[in-house]
Amino acid sequence: MAIRNKYLLNWPEAMAAGADSAGGKGYNLGRLAVFGFNVPEGMVLNSSAYQEFITYNGLASDMERISSSISSENLDQNTSVLKELCTQIASGKLPVKIEQELDSALAASGLAGKSLAVRSSATMEDGARFSFAGIHESFLNVCGREQLHQAIKECYASLWLPKALAYRRRFELKDEEVLPAVVIMEMVQTRAAGVAFTCDPQTGRRDRVVIHASFGLGDALVNGALDPDSYNLDPSPFYSLPRIVDRRVGRKERLSMPEPGGGVSLQEERFSSNIEALTDHEVVQLGKTVLRIFESLGESEQHQDIEWAYDGKEFFMLQARPATAIPRYTFEAMKNRIDIWSNGNYRDAAPMVFSPIQRRIMKHIVDIIQYTSFADIGYQIPEGFQFSRFFQGRLYCDTSAYLWANYDCSGALPAIFTPFWGGHHPDLEIAEACNPSEDQARAWQERGARAFAVISEKALQAESCFAEVGSTADAIMALEWESLPDGDFERVFNEIGQNVEGFSLQYTWFSGVNGMAFIALMQHLYGYFGEGTMTVINGLMAGSSTATTSAEHGYRLLELAEIASRDTDVAAIIRSQDFDPRAWEQSLPEGSAFKDDFRGFIREFGHRAVYELDIINPRWQEDPSYMFDFIKSAMGGPGLAQLQGMQAEKFGRSWQEASGRLPENEMPALKELINRAREGAVVREATKSVLVKALECYRRMALEMGRRLCERGILSDINAVFFCTWVDLLALFGGEWDGKGLEDLVAFRKVSHSANQAIPAPDFIRGEERVFSHELQPFTGEMLRGLGSSAGRAEGRACLIANPAQGGRMQRGEVLVAPSTDPGWTPLFLKAAALIMETGGYLSHGSIVAREYGIPAVINVPGAMHHLKNGLNVQVDGDEGKIYISGAVAGEMAG
Repeated sequence: MAIRNKYLLNWPEAMAAGADSAGGKGYNLGRLAVFGFNVPEGMVLNSSAYQEFITYNGLASDMERISSSISSENLDQNTSVLKELCTQIASGKLPVKIEQELDSALAASGLAGKSLAVRSSATMEDGARFSFAGIHESFLNVCGREQLHQAIKECYASLWLPKALAYRRRFELKDEEVLPAVVIMEMVQTRAAGVAFTCDPQTGRRDRVVIHASFGLGDALVNGALDPDSYNLDPSPFYSLPRIVDRRVGRKERLSMPEPGGGVSLQEERFSSNIEALTDHEVVQLGKTVLRIFESLGESEQHQDIEWAYDGKEFFMLQARPATAIPRYTFEAMKNRIDIWSNGNYRDAAPMVFSPIQRRIMKHIVDIIQYTSFADIGYQIPEGFQFSRFFQGRLYCDTSAYLWANYDCSGALPAIFTPFWGGHHPDLEIAEACNPSEDQARAWQERGARAFAVISEKALQAESCFAEVGSTADAIMALEWESLPDGDFERVFNEIGQNVEGFSLQYTWFSGVNGMAFIALMQHLYGYFGEGTMTVINGLMAGSSTATTSAEHGYRLLELAEIASRDTDVAAIIRSQDFDPRAWEQSLPEGSAFKDDFRGFIREFGHRAVYELDIINPRWQEDPSYMFDFIKSAMGGPGLAQLQGMQAEKFGRSWQEASGRLPENEMPALKELINRAREGAVVREATKSVLVKALECYRRMALEMGRRLCERGILSDINAVFFCTWVDLLALFGGEWDGKGLEDLVAFRKVSHSANQAIPAPDFIRGEERVFSHELQPFTGEMLRGLGSSAGRAEGRACLIANPAQGGRMQRGEVLVAPSTDPGWTPLFLKAAALIMETGGYLSHGSIVAREYGIPAVINVPGAMHHLKNGLNVQVDGDEGKIYISGAVAGEMAG
């Protein structure tokens, strides 16, 4: 965007110029204005004007001398020197060209003669690292040209106040790095004003929005001169409105008011202590705006500190900046330990940079799942504690807190737990682990029994619950969306949220059915096989009379490939270069067995997708290209019977091995445990499928909203709706926002999304240090180690696939090397000789499906995607959890 003036920037120009020119406050106000938030009319006098002012008044040499001579150690002895410099700056003269440009810009914007707010906006102020809160000066109710010029100079002078210099010295900031711009904007005739935070700045809880409000101007509240009203809101993304969960009516004993002729004064107020500054409706409406700022400036990741004013009709945003001093909210035992954030386990199903529309919903689902796994069995964790957060758009878990909670709740040692959870983070050292007290051991047993009871109960309820959630989702999907009134979107959104939330509260226990059965099987066999137990289990889990949901995709696609191979007309259409998979209903002949069966496949699995937890990705029923690519590649190849024969052979070998070790009278119990483990895997995978079905309703609603916004000229592309957020969309369709700025906001989010996708995702973050798995395991070029999660040995060329959309280049018999896998990867397993995954645990999707299919798998291999190369010959030992490269031990593998 072209800058019209040399020194004065309007709001769009301030955004375009960035913080180096407009300062942090000016840049953020520019972004707010451009993105459609209500910001008072105003402008920014850029940092170049300050440099011009210093040169014009001959102050540069004095500043350089003071800057180089004053340190944090001698600052107290130099306050008089700094005071003199401030006096010189405040008594200086603005250059004529700056005065002229100010006069012209104020007249053009309609601000000439109006009461103004003049606020410092330093170039490193109000950023993600430094807030400078209360360090530099601001002035309210500035009236007339002379007061404006003086206020600007006082803002400049405040850069050299002792507290400002002390702040820079504390954070080792160079004086020349911090230059003042100045925000100039119209004063709002306030009925009420205050501050808001997208987290609780006192406790550090991130599941709250906090609003402080008082009558009059907000400066007295910000400066701590009065006791305001305070509100805590629950911003659950499952509901269209944040909900007030706690309030405290303040004394509001003083009132900051503008004085005639300029300036403000504090007045005693005796009648407002029993009257709230805002109504509940106004608090909730402000809460929605605050959440929009969190999602726009903070990208649902960086919490915000916001100043606002209310004139009785509408809210104005006066400032928004990252909240930089949030207290650490965690378990008492973890307060003196460094945070470790890991993508282990999360990366299995959610490795992607999430779209803006899905971020808060997906994070909340995961946090509910984690929270209930402890709370439902009587273990108390800090109220509202969140195990998850986003780093550059990707979801990470507070693994240090999670490992501690698992130990403290049930006695699960990190070294034992991590192989089931996956990831490459270091194990948490727990000194208490060697000698738990009797009370602790008893509590572990009681919670373990409670968990067993809950899981057993949920196993019986699974089928009916899945049907109920699915039925609700089907009913929502069947709505006549095109004729739905705008005003009904809020109601439907809440219905979808209630369905998703209700299922999320039970998810951990349905998923736990698999874990409980799997652990019971391990315990039963460990006394006979010791360290080789997993190898035997891997073989015993091959094949099943009831396939897991994610494995069933592949079985059905193999069958469809066989059917297509027998129908020359269908085969010719599918293989044709002109075939459009999205038009399969029109292209394939009616009455063909293939078409009938594919319809059945779509009815059953059409709600699924590749990386399906993000609703930006099309569902298979919308775009079945991925399905047809697999069918085409599988036509004429090995069929289902051959796969089942391989599974039976692998199961038979493991069963025979078990029969040779276990007493004959234990074999019936073993068979029962195998069946329970298989059924548990079915429930676990079906749980994910049901959640995806419930989430599909969000996609359907978003697409309808996107269609209408395109019709109305607010968006130019229907898929741009996924770069909106639900708070944006509900404000639009609720008539609270006209959509001005939405296209700019979407464009900004798309750029940010692409930038995040291009950044390599660290495997874990230790404090501020980003750690990648390939740095963790020494690599000689001959062998890599991981977890053997599916038995057997196989050899083939490595095929590195970063995303299943690349699966078309994988040839049958190659070894699939992937960063992680979710059910969308399943069809590729059927072409693979073996599977190597960079992350994953024994109970991950990839492990479950690999065991079901009977292909060898080594998972949680540090740096697999970094160390291995396409075409490299690799030998995968799923029994030992080893990968040999370039035939290093070909003889051993062959044996």
